[in-house]
Amino acid sequence: MSTDVLERAEKKMDKTVQSTRKEFSSVRTGKASPALLDTVSVEAYGSSVPLNQVANVSAPDTDMLLVQPYDGSIAGDIASAIRTADLGLNPSVDGNVVRVPVPPLSEERRKEMVKVLQRMAEEGRVAVRQIRQDAKNELQSLEREGEISEDQYHRRLETLQELTDEHTGTIDSMLEKKEDEVMEV
Repeated sequence: MSTDVLERAEKKMDKTVQSTRKEFSSVRTGKASPALLDTVSVEAYGSSVPLNQVANVSAPDTDMLLVQPYDGSIAGDIASAIRTADLGLNPSVDGNVVRVPVPPLSEERRKEMVKVLQRMAEEGRVAVRQIRQDAKNELQSLEREGEISEDQYHRRLETLQELTDEHTGTIDSMLEKKEDEVMEV
């Protein structure tokens, strides 16, 4: 039963790391990446729809994104949604396609992006530590009820701490890699 607690905690920590990775991919670097537009929602067909459900996004160059709507009549709506998404991008409609030039980041903007990344990473680390605390509480409860011995409790706590260190280390290495990417000129 105590191994179930550790398995659940590890799965939750894995999900937290994946969530942090996904958040990192939405942060703009100096290069064009289709993931930049993952957070954009388009007002189309009477509701708000994620961009990737109404268009194909590609990066033909390092400084250009190309958005090809499945229905050409919503190209203007897509351009408007990208403009209002607070990504610092200024798309233009070219027939049935939306071209999104990705300007290089200024030094000041790069530093702001690094701060955003650090905040995201800290949120991920806090979430991992909260999962550890919840699992620790479950293990304490099992020990109090006599379902596991004190020795088993302490061994499980050590394993839990190792899992926590591993997952926070993964977040830290992802942060370092992404910071390097953002600061690269």
